[in-house]
Amino acid sequence: MDTPQIKKAPTVYDVAIVGSGAGGGMAAYTLAKAGAKVVLLEAGGYYDPADPKYITQLKWPWESPRRGASTEARSGGDFDAAWGGWEIEGEPYSTVAGTEFGWFRSRMLGGRTNHWGRISLRFGPDDFRRRSITGVGDDWPIAYEDMKPFYDKTDKLIGVFGTNLPDFPNEPDGFFLPPPKPRLHELMLRKAGKSIGIPVVPSRLSILTKPINNERGQCFYCHQCNRGCQAYADFSASSVLCIPAVKTGNVTLVNGAMAREVLTDPQTGLATGVSYVDKATLQEITVRAKAVMVAASTCESARLLLNSKSSRFPTGLANSSGVIGKYLNDSTGASRSGFVPALMDRKRYNEDGVGGMHVFTPWWLDNKKLDFPRGYHIEYGGGMGMPGYGFGGGIESLNGKIPGRDGQMKQAGGYGKGLKDDYRRFYGAYISMAGRGEPVPLESNYCEIDPTRVDKYGIPTLRFHYKWSDYEVKQAKHMQDTFEEIIHAMGGIALGSKPGPDSGHGYGLAAPGRIIHEVGTVRMGNDPQKSALNKFQQAHDVKNLFVVDAAPFPTQGDKNVTWTILAASMRASEYFIDQVKQKNI
Repeated sequence: MDTPQIKKAPTVYDVAIVGSGAGGGMAAYTLAKAGAKVVLLEAGGYYDPADPKYITQLKWPWESPRRGASTEARSGGDFDAAWGGWEIEGEPYSTVAGTEFGWFRSRMLGGRTNHWGRISLRFGPDDFRRRSITGVGDDWPIAYEDMKPFYDKTDKLIGVFGTNLPDFPNEPDGFFLPPPKPRLHELMLRKAGKSIGIPVVPSRLSILTKPINNERGQCFYCHQCNRGCQAYADFSASSVLCIPAVKTGNVTLVNGAMAREVLTDPQTGLATGVSYVDKATLQEITVRAKAVMVAASTCESARLLLNSKSSRFPTGLANSSGVIGKYLNDSTGASRSGFVPALMDRKRYNEDGVGGMHVFTPWWLDNKKLDFPRGYHIEYGGGMGMPGYGFGGGIESLNGKIPGRDGQMKQAGGYGKGLKDDYRRFYGAYISMAGRGEPVPLESNYCEIDPTRVDKYGIPTLRFHYKWSDYEVKQAKHMQDTFEEIIHAMGGIALGSKPGPDSGHGYGLAAPGRIIHEVGTVRMGNDPQKSALNKFQQAHDVKNLFVVDAAPFPTQGDKNVTWTILAASMRASEYFIDQVKQKNI
């Protein structure tokens, strides 16, 4: 029993980490394994996909409480492991007139890694030196060689399937598990791509096709990775990093902790801890730490640092350069779908596979010969997966006649037996493709603190300024031309009208923020006047402050960023450990 007369001194942790996604989870895991005492602050709730309380995997569609409908708190529907979305009650944000940005927030242990596509691509050598190659944008302060050891460690720790691609030097070799075999539509995509000079190769996803340790199972091909895997066969920061880190006894996890401010010592300027609002009680609580690592996600991390003002840091913590919030950029995105008559009347069998694509197209062209400076990759969908609520079979999209069983042309759809017959015939005959590309970061695309609005916790909110440039619009046009070429090479029919310059943000280009790959608001660089962090993601102004999500990245890459977040966070964490041993921090 505690002695009432004696007041305990507050716990001072070695490190306070804000955010438990890819960056925060990897930092917590790396530091905990090294023996550091860590407090891990997560704004959302606890989540473990193997706990019966949270399992939605392998449930039938009709078990969905709202028949699969989404809500503000469950943007992907009842069964998707996404707690959060673009709009969260009590957590507003705004955009300046004439601009647009959708800010997705994940509110759960493990963050967005619970419901992402598991596409796990390394940045290649060219991705770190885009300005040197094209004269547009910026180079990173590091090269691929600096990151390679940590990509290698991440491959081995987490597991990723795929193959080495010797013909693509900007798709570096890795340590890959066997990839799953292509499904029928993917075989057809590969054949069509070969006929027109577009590569279609095995994809790289962080899903275990073979077990890599005794604590995780291997994929059993239910195609439901978005629901969270109770076998831990896919990668989520919650199951693979955070929960094992907590089990070491070195990590104190605090859920429902809405970070308000990184605290500093007024004399030294060093970080001393984090102030957060307990979402359940609305009380403000302080945790003390010898160092702070911010990994709240790109925009949330910028918000936290901009809100961390003091007489020593009047424009926000670590912001003497004035760049925090600037150079925000999200992946470009455009898509198209098609109907492939050769895939009609298929024999029924389990074609689920992994919860994502078995093949993809890496960037295959030379931008010097094009009218836009950055590339994109293509993600493919299709097959005979389990239908869910809202499955329409695509009949309405054909908008005309199709061949009947007797070979005669007939109107698709209708009602009764004829409608059911068409659904059966068309099931599995549709394919989709989506481009995910690299934008050029612009200083004019940024987030800032809204001077007039706070959220329900009393924390000032963000205001966004964002517009695509002509580079991204031209890239989207190229995507659409490529999609149609692939569909026609398959003998398919492209559905709907081809997106033109007035479609979306131009040629079907998605609105900024909708691809949810944003990077760049707390950029790293060698010049403290033009960057907030050094090459180890350590603040120039505050030596015991690190940012370990995607906010430090100077550029996006034509690849999904999660694998680079993981590797860079591991690199920063190991550097931190070394600096502590040398008594530099």
